[in-house]
Amino acid sequence: MTHRIRNVKRTLKKLIREASDISWLFARRPGHDFTRKSKLGFEKTISILLAMEGRSINNELLKYFNCSENTPTASAFIQCRNKLLPEAMETLFRRFTESFGTEHTYKGFRLLAVDGSDIRIPTNSDDGDSFFPSKNGSKAYNLMHLNAMYDLLNRIYTDAIVEGSQVCDEQRALQRMVDRSPIRNSLLLADRGYEGYNSLAHVQEKGWKFLFRIKDGAGGIVSGLDLPDAEEFDVFFDMHLTRKQSNEVKALLKDRNRYKKLTPDCNFDFLPSRSRYSVPIKPFALPFRVVRFKVSDSALETVITNLDPKDFPPSELKKLYAMRWGIETSFRSLKYTVGLLHFHAKKVEHIRQEIFARLIMYNFSELITSHVVIQKRSNKYAYKANFSAAVHICRQVFLGNVSPPQAETLIAKTVSPIRPGRSSPRRLSQKSSVSFIYRIA
Repeated sequence: MTHRIRNVKRTLKKLIREASDISWLFARRPGHDFTRKSKLGFEKTISILLAMEGRSINNELLKYFNCSENTPTASAFIQCRNKLLPEAMETLFRRFTESFGTEHTYKGFRLLAVDGSDIRIPTNSDDGDSFFPSKNGSKAYNLMHLNAMYDLLNRIYTDAIVEGSQVCDEQRALQRMVDRSPIRNSLLLADRGYEGYNSLAHVQEKGWKFLFRIKDGAGGIVSGLDLPDAEEFDVFFDMHLTRKQSNEVKALLKDRNRYKKLTPDCNFDFLPSRSRYSVPIKPFALPFRVVRFKVSDSALETVITNLDPKDFPPSELKKLYAMRWGIETSFRSLKYTVGLLHFHAKKVEHIRQEIFARLIMYNFSELITSHVVIQKRSNKYAYKANFSAAVHICRQVFLGNVSPPQAETLIAKTVSPIRPGRSSPRRLSQKSSVSFIYRIA
């Protein structure tokens, strides 16, 4: 385990050094920025961003430099981070994630989930992509939207796209993450909102499998299909998609369980948006199953999948979809434990830096914590590492204040019980930002 901690830390530090060697690629002014020696070079600026928590910038710098007399000022740090392009942290996040292979799979599949989460950022009326003006007496605000791809079994984020909530497109974000992923064999889980023939086609063409929860009724992608009039069912559809309107196609469209015509304004990347009648275009084949099952005595869910019915019957699909909740709990840890809600800037570019810095630190902590052996106890509950404490310990490992053997001992010692099946109603309340002046130092 100690070797694992050293390897994770060594890998991240090595990637930061490699990025520093080509810092001109990530500099706002190549050939000018990060060319002189200073207290805050490229590596130091990246490392400070990764180590940040919820303190003010001055206190973050004092913590990082151990209250040294030579601690740089907040102004100096802001000038240095302003030299960095947002792509610096995003590239580091992606390279760090790809440095670790697959350890846990589900029947040979890398189990991935895609979901989105809104992030409240400081109000900035100049950023039209994220700004929401005041309405009916409410205050104006800004929202960023994080679309993330999460490995449910290895518990790390594999990709992320950050956009302003005014212009975000969840389906397009999913398609981009699928297309650029280096993962070969995966099963992708997604909730309603990501359903769409274009998204399913991107997953299929990637060679992956999909399992999406879909709308059951009007407005969903299966609303035009003839589905059984039963509470539970499992039906296969050999669907063919087309945009043509020839007489031959019109005759085929009468079988609406096999053929579907896409409208010209419907986004679908695997068929031309317009074509001549004389040009033959083969319909796009998209086979899938539509499965409805009970999740409780009074609740039903409908999913669409291209998994084999022999290996993945409805009972297995129900179990699989329940595992998607792992990305929801990861968002909670990312925001409240790792500190995604505490920003040290108002500029959107700087906020993007910090979002990817938090994603890196989340993965850094999980890659270490998930390998710590928790001793079994003769108690009522099984125990797991307390992730809140583990993140703090892992930050100290990154800063060099805690050795790998110490970290292993501390993480194994700080545990919390696993209580399966616990649930409570979500209590929503309005929250306002807390000034750095009043945060705990």
